[in-house]
Amino acid sequence: MSDTPSRSHGRLSISASNAPRDLMDGPPPLRGAWEARVITLFPEAFPGTLGLSLTGRALQEGLWRLTPIDLRPFGEGKHRNVDDTPTGGGAGMVLRPDVVDRALRMAASGTPADRAAWPVIYLSPRGKPFDQRTAERLSRAQGMTLLCGRFEGVDQRVLDSHEIEEVSLGDFVMTGGEIAAQALIDAAVRLIPRVLGNQASTEEESFSDNLLEHPQYTKPSLWSGFETPEVLLSGHHGKIAEWRRVQAERLTKERRPDLWRAYCAAHGRDPGEDQEL
Repeated sequence: MSDTPSRSHGRLSISASNAPRDLMDGPPPLRGAWEARVITLFPEAFPGTLGLSLTGRALQEGLWRLTPIDLRPFGEGKHRNVDDTPTGGGAGMVLRPDVVDRALRMAASGTPADRAAWPVIYLSPRGKPFDQRTAERLSRAQGMTLLCGRFEGVDQRVLDSHEIEEVSLGDFVMTGGEIAAQALIDAAVRLIPRVLGNQASTEEESFSDNLLEHPQYTKPSLWSGFETPEVLLSGHHGKIAEWRRVQAERLTKERRPDLWRAYCAAHGRDPGEDQEL
């Protein structure tokens, strides 16, 4: 059984090390780059969409590193079994704690024990809802380890033993955690300095202040009978900023009452106020 990730993506930097040879079989580490380690039964799913566009370019430039870790080699017996039937009965299969534990211990190699510096997350529909604040927190860490579930889930004991944080993308169920992991990584990576190349973009977009983003327009100013709002063509930056704020507030109040309440609380406003938006 291999004790190293099956594959790593991103530009590498090489340095001298006293580490044993068996710990050096994998790629040398990136110098100071944020890293995502993903434990999965389908390492071939990565980088997937993370290898495209801005995240893909940042990956190649060494701004972050992606290391998929194949769970199968840590399995039991001749066939490398990773799951077993649920204790107490029921449908489906559950990932074994001993198998997942071995993968987690390998994934923890060289990472800080402090969960704030290196979060360990299990993608689970019963987890805490993922939001922009969580993405910001993850982007400020040195990196993170993600555990992608399959079947009926993971034995609770290994989650408790490793103090794993459970995170959900929403109130729905998927066949596995790989797509959710890619979404979570994308949301965090784009906040890493220099990835987007325009910090103002991340400050003005949806959820940055508990508000949905205002509508966007571009050329042509008249299309299929629809006109661009006149204020956006005025060149008056103050009026444009005010229009965008009002639009963001209106959309948030209509579509996300939960965010609207949080926004009003942060700004000392009454969420039920009768204000023209």
